[in-house]
Amino acid sequence: MKTKKATMQLSKVAASALIVGATSLMSASLARAASDCSISATLADWGQSSNSDIDVVSGGSCLFPIRMHGTVSSSDISQKPAHGKLKRLNISTYEYTAKRRYKGSDSFAITATGQGPTASGTSVITVHATIK
Repeated sequence: MKTKKATMQLSKVAASALIVGATSLMSASLARAASDCSISATLADWGQSSNSDIDVVSGGSCLFPIRMHGTVSSSDISQKPAHGKLKRLNISTYEYTAKRRYKGSDSFAITATGQGPTASGTSVITVHATIK
């Protein structure tokens, strides 16, 4: 009787580990798919505006991290894209998803405030997307 109970508890533990492992694997796959794009950015100091370019496939997603030196204290979407969706994942990372079957260009802007080693202030980061 004790052996059967121990086997059942072990099976529950194994099932939980399998579910957690599958969830982690799925999250990693989604993160890989979402960041499967190219990003070209001009780094500026805090308080200065900057531009970035991304390439993404139609219907695809792209992770866009704020890559300015220092610490981000706040950020928000200041211009929504016309041909896709922009979602804030956390204070310093956004996810852009292009509309399915759309090919062309799109753009959006993020306003971020932060403190760096040489400057602090609010910056507008304008992103130009090429959707293939």
